[in-house]
Amino acid sequence: MNDDATMNENVPKKYQGMTREKCREELLKDLEKEDLLLEVEPLVHEVGHSERTGVMVEPMIKKQWFVKMRPLADNVLENQKDTKTKVHFVPSSYEKTMNHWMEITYDWCISRQLWWGHRIPAWYKDDKIYVGMEAPKEEGWKQDEDVLDTWFSSALWPFATLGWPDNTDLLNRYYPNNTLVTGYDIIPFWVNRMTFQGERLLGKRPFEHCLIHGLIRDKQGRKFSKSLGNGIDPFDMVKEYGADALRYYLATDVSSGTDMRFDEDKIKATWNFINKLWNASRFTLMNISDLKEIKLDNLKNEDKWILTKYENTIHTVKKFMDKFGFNNAGAAIYDFTWNYFCDYYIEMAKYSIDDETTKSILCFILSGILKMLHPFMPFVTEEIYNMLPVKDEESIMISEYPKHQKKYIFEEEEKAVDDAVEFIKSFRNVKAENNMTKDLKVMFDTEDDNELIVKLLRLDDNIVKEPTGAKAYKVFSNRIKATIFFDKIESEADKKLKEAQIETLKTSIARREKLLSNENYVNKAPSNIVEKDKKKLEEEKKKLEELTK
Repeated sequence: MNDDATMNENVPKKYQGMTREKCREELLKDLEKEDLLLEVEPLVHEVGHSERTGVMVEPMIKKQWFVKMRPLADNVLENQKDTKTKVHFVPSSYEKTMNHWMEITYDWCISRQLWWGHRIPAWYKDDKIYVGMEAPKEEGWKQDEDVLDTWFSSALWPFATLGWPDNTDLLNRYYPNNTLVTGYDIIPFWVNRMTFQGERLLGKRPFEHCLIHGLIRDKQGRKFSKSLGNGIDPFDMVKEYGADALRYYLATDVSSGTDMRFDEDKIKATWNFINKLWNASRFTLMNISDLKEIKLDNLKNEDKWILTKYENTIHTVKKFMDKFGFNNAGAAIYDFTWNYFCDYYIEMAKYSIDDETTKSILCFILSGILKMLHPFMPFVTEEIYNMLPVKDEESIMISEYPKHQKKYIFEEEEKAVDDAVEFIKSFRNVKAENNMTKDLKVMFDTEDDNELIVKLLRLDDNIVKEPTGAKAYKVFSNRIKATIFFDKIESEADKKLKEAQIETLKTSIARREKLLSNENYVNKAPSNIVEKDKKKLEEEKKKLEELTK
């Protein structure tokens, strides 16, 4: 056949120039005409089709250029046995993918019949072939019109971008690269080929670490594709929620190597988190505008508490960042920022906002949060950082990442304030569940300094030293105990719920009494079951008595 799949001069003249489809039809007719056709049998077999055009793909055997793979693959497999020479995969399980392909590899066809790419460095003249960077000086040599496989060219990336084949300063400084980030679907095509090319041409692995990420799929787990129409335009998401919200979501939603099911609601949640950060920053900046320098002395318990939480967060974040656990690092920053700094410390700071130490703590902690978040949210963090009255550098991009400092760890004070926070949570839950009004009274049963709790719960006018009120509810944490006295206002919903509970109890009590009055059941049923029923009956009667008072 010719290159356009028409029949060439090597077939009988009648068929020359015919398309392959037309030739098949005519050949069948001629075989039948000459009585040479024994049988026509339908066959079902696989035929490849172009993914984009749907056109049938019929391979045509032609001379191609190949790379002999066995020695290259064996060298990679040998290097992967030594921690000093291997490429370290994250997650490590993906090393098996590389090794598997290196074990089963076959010679690699590297020539392609495409319109663009690196030309094959081969020249032809008569029956002679020359391979080299430049054509021979004598006339008559013609370069191969094929180009190199795309993956062959892209496999040069770790060193060609640094000036190779020249021995440049950049090449000496940055090769081997530190980390490659890529998807698991192209480990055999790209990662493997970068590895054996780097080791063959420069004698070293191309990068120390290979961080593998998953694919982004739709909510049904399908790959995004034009044919399905399920793709998401990232620019639409940026326009709606901002680049930082999308970036943080993509970086922290799942662990490395895991496919992500795209969920717009999660970007909305990140957008809410950014708003929370803006609001906390607005409060902080509004109150620290006159701050000249950060002084972390004369620390109150709550200052020591937030510093300890902050330092522990730095330690956790660095641990995860060093292991490429960006989802866990992001979660740790989120938890500290929202649950400790915004929800509690800022509320605590409002009662001592004129204090120089409080202002210093606010500026110091906010600056650290911005620095930890900067890799995930570059734009928002740069904007807020530039508004800080005291900062390390003109831009957050060139500032130093927070370092863990043990001198700001105060374990006892942390436990004390943690306990106070736990008490506050319990108090608010009890108050909400029992529809308590502002007229409640609180009596602390412990001698601890409860000033912080009184302020945060706004109980200045509600503290008593003697019991009062008809109803009482105990609230406690590990260190703090208190009693709330209140007059409960029973709503219609409360009344209906109580009535339903009473009816349920009456029915259950009647059923249990009837059962226990049956001698056959009492004498024949297992004794532990009977005792359990008796005990349950007593409990239900007591509960019914309480509800009907």
